[in-house]
Amino acid sequence: MDNALNEPGPSRPKRICRNSNYQQQIEHILFNSDSDENNDLTDSGSEYECANIEDDLSDDFESEDEINTIQRDNSQSLTNINNGETGFHWQEEEIEMSNFPFTKQNELLVSMEDKQNPIDYFFLLFDDNFINLLVHETNNYAETEFLRVGGAPRSRISTWKPTDNEEMLTFIALIIHTGTIQINRLNDYWKTHHLFNFSCFSNYMSRDRFLNLMRCFHFAPNVETNDQNIPDDRLYKIRPLITYFNNKMNTIYYPKKELSLDESMVLWRGRLQFRQYIQNKRHKYGIKLYMLTEPQGLIKQFAVYVGIFDDLGGKGHAANVVLHLMSEKLNNGHALYMDNFYNSFDLASKLIEKNTFCTGTLRLNRKNTPKDVVMSKLKKGETVARYSQGVMIGKWKDKRDVAYISTEFKNNMILSKNRNGKEQLKPEPISNYNRFMSGIDRQDQMNSYYPFTRKTVRWKMTPKSNVAFTPEEDSKLIELVSNHPCLFDLENQFYRNILVKENVWQQISDVLKKTVVDKD
Repeated sequence: MDNALNEPGPSRPKRICRNSNYQQQIEHILFNSDSDENNDLTDSGSEYECANIEDDLSDDFESEDEINTIQRDNSQSLTNINNGETGFHWQEEEIEMSNFPFTKQNELLVSMEDKQNPIDYFFLLFDDNFINLLVHETNNYAETEFLRVGGAPRSRISTWKPTDNEEMLTFIALIIHTGTIQINRLNDYWKTHHLFNFSCFSNYMSRDRFLNLMRCFHFAPNVETNDQNIPDDRLYKIRPLITYFNNKMNTIYYPKKELSLDESMVLWRGRLQFRQYIQNKRHKYGIKLYMLTEPQGLIKQFAVYVGIFDDLGGKGHAANVVLHLMSEKLNNGHALYMDNFYNSFDLASKLIEKNTFCTGTLRLNRKNTPKDVVMSKLKKGETVARYSQGVMIGKWKDKRDVAYISTEFKNNMILSKNRNGKEQLKPEPISNYNRFMSGIDRQDQMNSYYPFTRKTVRWKMTPKSNVAFTPEEDSKLIELVSNHPCLFDLENQFYRNILVKENVWQQISDVLKKTVVDKD
């Protein structure tokens, strides 16, 4: 029986870890952390709602006795941390909340009176300095590649000619246009077949020239890395782009009072040290971006997460991100909306000192959360709140318990309409959070309408010494491989089936009348 339980398989029952050292380590992480340094891979979950301890318990446990034991342990841990608070006096009576005036004005910071065409707003962001940077770095890298490859007759880079500002703008325009006309492969935009035949691409740039520019497109000079010369900045290749965008948005536009802060994902399934996995995102694997946006979706600032050893990583990571993205907007009376990944009593107190409001959901295991709020048992529609030092922390029972924090609103119940027009009484912080916390979701929605990101497939095979491929056979091989996703698509159900893949390769070999073997 013991051997059967130790065998892997989907039917193996889950058991409680009975090692006391592990339990103590887990409780220390869960109940003694005021930041997200232990949750770097966790989705912030804009719609996350803190549930009761009982809601988190399921049929994974073996008996009711074990469930009761876990409940008692968790309750005791929560009681211990809240009883250990010092210097905070939480009171039930309402207090006067802070009243910071918004001292700025929502406006364009540059004159656009004589510029009313859409292209004028494009050049507002893509100015001459930025285009000059792209041209300079692209030409430098192309020269390096040309010298590295040499005069290989079949290499596109052997035909390279320096680019200029006008051609770079045409290249960027064609990339954007691939988002409005979506085709699986870039080469298909230059096909002459009547089913394709997009003359707008071939009229402005040849296929080989476009692919050459795509290959050499650069924002910063490369650094020759070795054991003694490793760049400190993992983003050094795109750092000029990030800095340019953040500075440019500060100089051309000032946002409204309400701002939202959340993360977004850039799809990436390749190898990367700081690739993240966020379960609730549309793109689960990729590069995580922290974004400061307006509720309508306009991005004001962004930062790329590159790991715990970054300037923003490690202990206090969430607070570091917030203060970094808000560095140009503090002391102006802004109202910042965030979810439970960022919010804490300590961060709210820091923002009050900077004349900045914050409102959003809260994780009940954050430090300095009032015990009365954590342990309260509510019926549907009931709320409980406590106040201290200009901060309100409350809990509201809807379908589940929802914890929230605010330095701007009291725990007043107001009528709020959902997307179906149905009215419901909700706490004022929750109602405003739902109203203004849609910036990142709106930005993701707008990006989905023009998806010019494209999946690339690169694989390495070692043919036998007596095997040679003509250009026509190369094209045929690419076509055959692309018709069999099991060879390259990680999500394909047959990707890990060696027999199926060997059979497919054998069929490709028969069609090409070639024998191809892997290195292994």
